[in-house]
Amino acid sequence: MTRAPRKPVAFEVNEEGVAIVREGEATPAGARIVVTPEPELEPDAPLPVVPRRRGLPLGRIFWTALGGLVSLGVGLSIDALVRDLFARNDWLGWTGLVLAVLALVAAVAIIVREVVGVARVRRIDVLRERAVLAAAKDEPDEALAVSKELVTLYRDRADTARGRRALAGHLREVIDGRDLLVLTEHELMRPLDAAARTLVADAAKRVSVVTAVSPRAVVDVLFVLVAVLGLIRKLADLYGGRPGFFGFLSLTRQVIGHLAVTGGMAVGDSLIQQIVGHGVAARLSARLGEGVINGLLTARIGLAAIDVCRPLPFLAQPRPGVGDVMSGVMGKGAKVEE
Repeated sequence: MTRAPRKPVAFEVNEEGVAIVREGEATPAGARIVVTPEPELEPDAPLPVVPRRRGLPLGRIFWTALGGLVSLGVGLSIDALVRDLFARNDWLGWTGLVLAVLALVAAVAIIVREVVGVARVRRIDVLRERAVLAAAKDEPDEALAVSKELVTLYRDRADTARGRRALAGHLREVIDGRDLLVLTEHELMRPLDAAARTLVADAAKRVSVVTAVSPRAVVDVLFVLVAVLGLIRKLADLYGGRPGFFGFLSLTRQVIGHLAVTGGMAVGDSLIQQIVGHGVAARLSARLGEGVINGLLTARIGLAAIDVCRPLPFLAQPRPGVGDVMSGVMGKGAKVEE
């Protein structure tokens, strides 16, 4: 026999006749309503902690000591050179001293610029990590802080002025943290994403054309390398990173690591089948086919660089794919799917 469904009823937990009975306990007599709480879930096991290496950091000590010795050697050499110049002639000595001071000032300025560039790249990474956590936990306070920091980051950018004005009037009106980040992404990231897709598409097309007509493989490799590095720097500048030399090296390492994780550098049967399946390989020569492959790789690297350089994760805006940036290279009838 089927059991008749119980009608809904409203009650208070501390009301008379309401009994809270856990699993395995007996129901008390006279209980009008019996509430069985859900069993508590066991807490997740903590993640294993990677043990730290013990002992002295010998590699760091070695490179620090070696750098100190080189710096002392350069300093003593410059000092000896200036002394020799003064011994020859006073005006030669003063000229050497002024040049040494100028070199020192320029070196200090370069070091400061590199430190600021590395800090700026790190700031973008921290912003993205905070945005991911705020969106996952739907924290309004953290989302508001991230949105305000993004507005501060782009306060000197004319191309974000309209988005900043539109966002300023809604920062306190959106309650949910994820919705606030979605609004921030829509107002601030959308024009930058459009410009980033254009940069990646232009670089991919340029690589495809040049490597298709280039007579030497060495020229292909050098051109692709220069184009890819230039694309990463342009994307970093577009999203506000503006790294120096060491910051750019760190950023490039992150892009390569992102490609290794996502498998973006894999050029196997799947990528070839994408081209052959659309009937492109049958219409193209061998050199032009190689150019298309190089363009595809450039596009994949550019898309990985967008993920690394973008201060917000892709929440509501569509993540660009290879087909979005390679349609012009492959032709109207050949759209490459990621």
